[in-house]
Amino acid sequence: MADQRVTSERAVEERAMEERVVDERALHEVVRFTSDLIRIDTTNRGGGDCQERPAAEYAAARLAEAGLEPTLLERTKGRTNVVARLEGTDPSADALLVHGHLDVVPAQADDWSVHPFSGEVRDGVVWGRGAVDMKNMDAMILAVVRLWARLGVRPRRDLVIAFTADEEASAEDGSGFLADHHPGLFEGCTEGISESGAFTFHDGAGRELYPIAAGERGTGWLKLTARGRAGHGSKVNRANAVTRLAEAIARIGAYEWPLRLTPTVSAALTELATLYGVDADLDDVDGLLDKLGPAAKLVEATVRNSANPTMLSAGYKVNVIPGEAVAHVDGRYLPGGEEEFRTTLDRLTGPDVEWEFHHHEVALQSPLDSPTYARMRAAVEEFAPEGHVVPYCMSGGTDAKQFSRLGITGYGFAPLKLPEGFDYQALFHGVDERVPVEALHFGVRVLDRFLRTT
Repeated sequence: MADQRVTSERAVEERAMEERVVDERALHEVVRFTSDLIRIDTTNRGGGDCQERPAAEYAAARLAEAGLEPTLLERTKGRTNVVARLEGTDPSADALLVHGHLDVVPAQADDWSVHPFSGEVRDGVVWGRGAVDMKNMDAMILAVVRLWARLGVRPRRDLVIAFTADEEASAEDGSGFLADHHPGLFEGCTEGISESGAFTFHDGAGRELYPIAAGERGTGWLKLTARGRAGHGSKVNRANAVTRLAEAIARIGAYEWPLRLTPTVSAALTELATLYGVDADLDDVDGLLDKLGPAAKLVEATVRNSANPTMLSAGYKVNVIPGEAVAHVDGRYLPGGEEEFRTTLDRLTGPDVEWEFHHHEVALQSPLDSPTYARMRAAVEEFAPEGHVVPYCMSGGTDAKQFSRLGITGYGFAPLKLPEGFDYQALFHGVDERVPVEALHFGVRVLDRFLRTT
């Protein structure tokens, strides 16, 4: 018994010493790297004017300082990607892709409490566009790789590190370009991790949930075109393109998509029902969601396909009926739901409106019984033992879609421990985007633990 106690105490001491090593430098670096990357304006407005190269050069320099040999690649001048490989100790093991994007969505400075590209660290919080989407994870990756270089740590599997351009638009200059034109850089990769998972979700009743993403809805950004008979605005016109488009848009906006449960969402509902002590009645999903309270937010957007009208364009003068009207719709479909999505849009648009994909990417479904998922769960639970890890499906999409072309299974795993009242999901593309310093520290510890054990 005494020997067991000594062994246990020694394990605790070794663990504490290891954490102090991480704390001394890596935890400082993750904050600095997050702030530095935010200050590099990589706004992606979707028109091709983004310049990720300064951020790519920054990331590449940090990797090179850790002894890696990063490669910079561009499809379009200034739209730069970074790829590097860290060799593991087991040449027979499959490689793991660890990736993050460098671009961010636009921000209106007048709406913010601080300048969105200041990278200001105030009251224990790092402020700025990209703080959660996703320069925080980029910084975590850099901090862990550099930590390992100092300690002489090597993972079991090869790690392919990728920082991409253009994720906030079509990914044609980023992960799509890499997957289609540089697949050799990802040789051996069977799985990957990236954004939007393992963050704290407070349920309002004292529980902390940590959703790890094991799926994504597919992307179907649509362009709708209605054509009709141009004419004078004062004349009766039964072939008015604007009217035809408006009627189609109204049908799409009002349509209630049927429930469709994927394995990931079913697992999420089942685990949440068990946690909350309610019957996991998957035949009455809406009733089950009502019983889950705030936790329902983790799954309610992924029990159906969706299509939301977002843009309208028609006409050039008030007294002229145009011959054409155009709209755009943000469509998302579940794994296995694309055919239903297509046939439904055919019906809702009707005979007078044509639709086409403006941007189209697959839906993803990742296994929950994989050793990798189990190790992600274990890493979170080690540093947040009071938390409850649950699977979930992302309502939107990530670069994992493009990398899936290479046979890479993607998970959302960018760990953050967040205080109650901190609405992480609302800050994606929101005003006053920010991340607590302690959340970054937690992220580095968990990411380090997962990557060492996978």
